[in-house]
Amino acid sequence: MSTLCRHCDTPLAQSFCDLGMSPLANSYLSADQLDRREVFYPLHAYVCSECLLVQLAEFESAEFIFTDYLYFSSYSQSWLDHARTYARDMTTRLRLDSSKQVIEIASNDGYLLQYFVESGIPSLGIEPAENVAAVARARGIDTRIGFFGTSMASKLVGEDVRADLLVGNNVLAHVPDLNDFVAGMSIVLAADGVITMEFPHLLQLIEHNQFDTIYHEHFSYFSLLSVTRVFAAHGLRVFDVEQLPTHGGSLRIHACHSDYPRHITSRRVRELLEVEQAAGLHLADGYTAFPDRVKRTKRALLEFLIDARNRGLTTAAYGAPAKGNTLLNYCGIRDDLLDYTVDRSPHKQGKFLPGTHLPIYAPDHIRETRPDYLLILPWNLQDEVVQDMSYIREWSGKFVVPVPELVVL
Repeated sequence: MSTLCRHCDTPLAQSFCDLGMSPLANSYLSADQLDRREVFYPLHAYVCSECLLVQLAEFESAEFIFTDYLYFSSYSQSWLDHARTYARDMTTRLRLDSSKQVIEIASNDGYLLQYFVESGIPSLGIEPAENVAAVARARGIDTRIGFFGTSMASKLVGEDVRADLLVGNNVLAHVPDLNDFVAGMSIVLAADGVITMEFPHLLQLIEHNQFDTIYHEHFSYFSLLSVTRVFAAHGLRVFDVEQLPTHGGSLRIHACHSDYPRHITSRRVRELLEVEQAAGLHLADGYTAFPDRVKRTKRALLEFLIDARNRGLTTAAYGAPAKGNTLLNYCGIRDDLLDYTVDRSPHKQGKFLPGTHLPIYAPDHIRETRPDYLLILPWNLQDEVVQDMSYIREWSGKFVVPVPELVVL
């Protein structure tokens, strides 16, 4: 492979995890597309030997992937609760009021900014997917359609718009031109402004076997070690970090301009860097053992589904997340082992999963068909799903969680 690291231009040669061939994880199909050619791409993550950034090669542009998108953040109540708490806490911490400006990059359907708007804080969303941005605008949230980078940042500054709080939740991993994106944040951030970025933590991905969070829409996978290096290269300093339970274990970093003195680097940054070093993430050799555990998970899930089918039992899935599509395609699971899936989002209902072509129904279909097992694809929402779907116990139905290890509940 001759692809260069998207941060430091080092040739990528060391494999991190090879998941075979897979379609774009959010390329859901309509019925009339099922007999058409479907494109699969290598889903192979590498680690840069120089800056230790884990990443995929870019096979499709961000414009192709994200211009029309079927992920809407507001269909998870736990994620809305998370957003509401964040807005309240940051409003207090930064003393945000009507004189301040909040900007969110990849603001989706307004799931977060709605809480700042309710408090009278000027808020601007930047969202590349027109269909998703339209939902935010209908909620009265000022939203610009486009991809964020130095060009958009310079345009905003030219309009005298600067961010006192610049937010990005689960967007950093989706950026193919990482240096342009981070440089853009440095441009649009006010002199005393604060950036917060949330993203799945690479250490959690490795330790909890979260290989299904690897898919083509995620171009990079960050440790605190690698993200601090990327930010420092563009004049930004990570001064605090929080470890969050979201998405199976995420980081929320707090950053400012490198020369801004009032934000003292917290002990939590130093302590987490030490934890990552103890796990070997500061060395290229620390990334070599991951694939064996991934293969064991694949075998365990296939053995379970085959055994259930041989015993005449039925299995359906809950959710149509991108991570679920990685899991099903990597394992080669089709309708001979899994009947269908359901999802709360009406934007996905009536469509079919990419690659596997499993139909997506509304959650009520579970009650109608009474499967023996319900495979939870968004395992990060396990508690929420088990609570919402607890009625499967009425017919002795059981839940199956595939990651980090297969568990039947």
